[in-house]
Amino acid sequence: MDITLLIKAAVMGIVEGLTEFLPISSTGHLILAGALLGFDDAKAKVFDIAIQTGAIFAVILVYWQKIRDTLVALPTDKQAQQFALNVFVAFVPAVILGLLFGKAIKANLFTPVVVASTFIIGGFIILWAERRQQNNPAAARIQEVEAMTLMDALKVGLVQCLAMIPGTSRSGATIIGGMLLGLSRKAATDFSFYLAIPTLIGAGVYSLYKDRALLSLADVPMFAVGLLFSFISAWLCIRWLLRYIATHSFVPFAWYRIVFGIVVLVTAQMGWVRWAD
Repeated sequence: MDITLLIKAAVMGIVEGLTEFLPISSTGHLILAGALLGFDDAKAKVFDIAIQTGAIFAVILVYWQKIRDTLVALPTDKQAQQFALNVFVAFVPAVILGLLFGKAIKANLFTPVVVASTFIIGGFIILWAERRQQNNPAAARIQEVEAMTLMDALKVGLVQCLAMIPGTSRSGATIIGGMLLGLSRKAATDFSFYLAIPTLIGAGVYSLYKDRALLSLADVPMFAVGLLFSFISAWLCIRWLLRYIATHSFVPFAWYRIVFGIVVLVTAQMGWVRWAD
């Protein structure tokens, strides 16, 4: 058993868990961490996607009561049926567009300029969204996810598709996009977490199946460590974020994105990180 490899897997799991649900792009941070650790070959790319499942287990744990109550009430309760349908409708666009354009996006958009640009542009969009909601509180017409309509869910699902562009951030697209579409900060964050469950589990299963030829039983310990640390760090991050948004805005994350975009440009220019991979 390669202890060094397991340590790298643990570090990558921590990075995934801490960044997956913040509006700062887990993909961008995994690329940087993988390059610094020398953990960026083809198998590592599959690993990066697969360990998202660990982060999703953390979402399920934190929101277990809501998920359980919805599943129990699903056969008879219209509100539970509406909620489940909203999540499904929001999930579908990512499946369709991912299958249609995923390969083209990976082939053409994973460049330093694109990654850095999306980080920086995303930062300014967050600043704009926060200022808009602060100056016009009435813009947040939906305070709880239960009040969302199918059209609201579809719009958030379409916005989530922007996260296929590297550096955008799935959670950033859904949370900030939701706020711009009329959801409160809390409602947008909650729905982003619920939508992450089918989206990230689907992406992880699909990646493992598609690249199964790269994997063997010897990789099980590495994946297990990554999943475990992803779960633990995501659980801590989610609990912290839910407390944070009760009294704070996403403005600090906006400035972090702008700075990180500059880091992408510098590391690419110096040849320290192979962002094109």
